[in-house]
Amino acid sequence: MNAPWPVVLADGATTLRPIRLRDQRAWREVNQRNRDWLRPWEATVPPPPPGHEPPRRPTYRQMVRHLRAEAQAGRMLPFVVEYGGRLAGQLTVAGITWGSMCSGHVGYWIDRSVAGRGVMPTAVALATDHCFRTVGLHRVEVCIRPENGPSRRVVEKLGFREEGVRPRYLHIDGAWRDHLVYALTAEEVPEGLLTRWRRTRPPAPQK
Repeated sequence: MNAPWPVVLADGATTLRPIRLRDQRAWREVNQRNRDWLRPWEATVPPPPPGHEPPRRPTYRQMVRHLRAEAQAGRMLPFVVEYGGRLAGQLTVAGITWGSMCSGHVGYWIDRSVAGRGVMPTAVALATDHCFRTVGLHRVEVCIRPENGPSRRVVEKLGFREEGVRPRYLHIDGAWRDHLVYALTAEEVPEGLLTRWRRTRPPAPQK
């Protein structure tokens, strides 16, 4: 079974759309401008076994081609986040598993200049509803370092359940790091996560 792809999802000023090769300039500008803010939470490559060459980080083009190939295979949904028509971050539904599990996990990052405006909760709600209602997944989870308060607030605002700690779960910022697991199943949001978020979200701050 393949995940429907490509697809564009939108609510107000927030849009999720497939990542493209021609996004390179905008993606690099936003990512580099936020480098110090993002570094503590970004995945890194662990040291190789003795006698092996360390792997090289992929180029932007290699990353996009890999993401698109995984999307075509039904294992991933790679989006960029736009806010007000400008690239403002990235959201990927990865690890999509079918069969008796029907699950996937969400990872994301956002431009610090638009953080706190409800952009990422809206993006996660859009992606989660798409996973439940169109793709056919039953469970979506988000794994976050305990120290990452802004990212935890995103899923807590949306009502994801905290399920516990996965010790040394991912290699982040140069070491194996513990992660908190947050999850949601389709039965928990029969009205849709975006509908619930619209009902509960606080007023947007004044610019």
